[in-house]
Amino acid sequence: MTQASGGQTTVGNSLPRVDGIAKVTGKALYVDDLPLDNALHGITVRSKVARGTLRAIVQDDDFDWSAITVVTAEEIPGDNYIALIEADQPALVPVGGNIRHIDEPVALVAAPTRALAMEAAKHISLDVDEQPGVFTMEDSIACKAVVHGDDNVFKRFAINKGDDIDAALASADVIIENTYRTGAQEQMYIEPQGMIAEWTGDVCRIVGSMQCPYYVHKAMKALLGLDDDSVIIAQAVTGGGFGGKEEYPSMLAAHVALLARKSGQAVKMIYDRDEDIAATTKRHPARVHHRLGLNKDGTIVAIDVDVVIDGGAYTTLSAVVLSRAVLHAAGPYRCANTRIVGRAMATNTPPHGAFRGFGAPQTTFAYERQIAKAARAVGMTPFEFRRKNMLGEGDTTATSQTLTFSVGSSEVMDAVSATLGDHTPSASSPGLKRGRGMAFYFHGAGFTGSGEAYLKGRATIDAMPDGGFLVRSSSSDIGQGSITMFSQIAATALGVDASHVSLVENSTDRVPDSGPTVASRTCMVVGSVVDEAAQKLRKRIETWAGENGVSADDLAAAAKAMTAATGGKVSETIQYTPPPGIEWDDATYTGSAYPVFGWAVCVVDVAVDMDTYEVTIDRCIHAVDVGKAINPIIVKGQIEGGTLQALGWALLENVVYKDGRVANPTMTDCIVPTFADTPELETIVIEVPYPYGPHGAKGVGEIPMDGPAAAVANALEDALGVPFDELPALPEVIQRAVAAGGQS
Repeated sequence: MTQASGGQTTVGNSLPRVDGIAKVTGKALYVDDLPLDNALHGITVRSKVARGTLRAIVQDDDFDWSAITVVTAEEIPGDNYIALIEADQPALVPVGGNIRHIDEPVALVAAPTRALAMEAAKHISLDVDEQPGVFTMEDSIACKAVVHGDDNVFKRFAINKGDDIDAALASADVIIENTYRTGAQEQMYIEPQGMIAEWTGDVCRIVGSMQCPYYVHKAMKALLGLDDDSVIIAQAVTGGGFGGKEEYPSMLAAHVALLARKSGQAVKMIYDRDEDIAATTKRHPARVHHRLGLNKDGTIVAIDVDVVIDGGAYTTLSAVVLSRAVLHAAGPYRCANTRIVGRAMATNTPPHGAFRGFGAPQTTFAYERQIAKAARAVGMTPFEFRRKNMLGEGDTTATSQTLTFSVGSSEVMDAVSATLGDHTPSASSPGLKRGRGMAFYFHGAGFTGSGEAYLKGRATIDAMPDGGFLVRSSSSDIGQGSITMFSQIAATALGVDASHVSLVENSTDRVPDSGPTVASRTCMVVGSVVDEAAQKLRKRIETWAGENGVSADDLAAAAKAMTAATGGKVSETIQYTPPPGIEWDDATYTGSAYPVFGWAVCVVDVAVDMDTYEVTIDRCIHAVDVGKAINPIIVKGQIEGGTLQALGWALLENVVYKDGRVANPTMTDCIVPTFADTPELETIVIEVPYPYGPHGAKGVGEIPMDGPAAAVANALEDALGVPFDELPALPEVIQRAVAAGGQS
């Protein structure tokens, strides 16, 4: 149970993080810190080939197996798949089954020490009939080998707006046509994947580092053949997720549960960093072909986009990542004629999955590179062109959704313009080239279309016998501050100090299903449910107090009196109801894709050392419309963290694959930005309230990831005069581009 500190803690104030002291003093217990008696340590035996048929799992007869527990697919009591969208990914590849990627789990080992478990794993060999693998999107599209269905396509989407896109393109005065590529990105959360499982009779309890306890709960019920009450999933203190702990924890939970079931002991599995990088999900690599039709005056008349993402070996979340990618592919621009198609392709690499932004950064990179080129083609400034074409209130998106409220496009544009003023980048010199780039973009908050209605997210507020209030929600705090935010929302609605509000342990036997901690929905959706439940509970307590002659001036005291008089806690549970006017057609992909959008502008000034081709970010201004900042310092931290991840994706982060294997699975080689790489970030929080969010709040977690990489690429082109249409722009990439462009 986590409790807020004292002091004035209403919404809009920067209450210190409720969990901050425990984390900075080392008192917070992450999964590897949890005390366990006589726990075994688990290790995964993984495939060393990318594609093939498993013929046998062979244990070395000369090794002492007496203290070792070994589990294979044949010992799974339920269904051998990780339940998510499709039932295609096995927890363990069975003998006779197909291996689809390097590092795919085949067998499990547990021993009293991790060293012994690792040694035992070395004495298990796999007999595999290897087959040629498919390692690129292009080879998958060409069906050089069929590794999924009959065409290697996991999912397709199509969006059409207007009568005749081809005629609109033919009538355009200017056509801008290019292909853009973005690579995989490793989440590099501060704490690797980790899980602990223990059985008590027929009940399995799993605790671990995760974003979505009820995702894991669903998967374990199917795998273990158990009912709701026989599986308990609890979130430990979690050191970051960024999407990487959305779906993958179900795989690790399956492994510890199976080992614990067979051994009769608690089992812990904590990945080393190299295993985590090599085997777990990453951002989808993408290829986006974009055609933009313009009139001479700069008006956009047609947008035609083809999006392809690399799903890897199994479906995981590729369908919904692709969905968000295509829904954002036209950008926040007014256009009567739009065509967007998308495909998620199967390859023999480890599956790709959720990552902050969830498909939108890939297509944002493409459309903002196109917009930069379009502005130059018609002789307009970057701000002028975007202002002319940007969506505003009353306009319609690519899915024909009419924007009726909380459209912060002008506000973010004005804020950045005012901050820049007349300042221009310093002049270039022969050894140092300078340039400026911008990006303007939007991000849909919440689940797509009817997703929130399907989820039916719930939260509960309890009035406790001691006069305190308890928030019960399955929304996970993974470092983004949801514990603190919920405390402030509940305290404000109840009219009490946040020190009276606590949050219960995030465990499926103690909290209702609030939906997953994804899609920029925690504050906007679950926060609104917490707000409504707290308001309803307050009215109930005040009504009781008035009927029983008790003062309601001090709600905590009144709640204490009410619980004493009624013989127990008093609770209110609210289920989320989507706002009115949300109409979505899944068949045609038209209508209200999201209840509301966040809006942002990022401007970056760069300096390129022409000897080393290293890039320095001289200035980064980022204005983001968040609706309402529940806790301004936490919101600013979210924006700055996402900005830095995006700058790293643009310039530093490069996941290298070789024949389907991650070739650089260490933090030495798979680098991310450090404090030394971090520029001074100028963050502007804009508040254009969303009428159906708590106090006007909408999503903020993902949008700062979407645009800065495009701003960097635009700045590089401004500095060097050559295009940068692929990420990351490593020094060697810049050198080759400059050489090809004849620059010096």
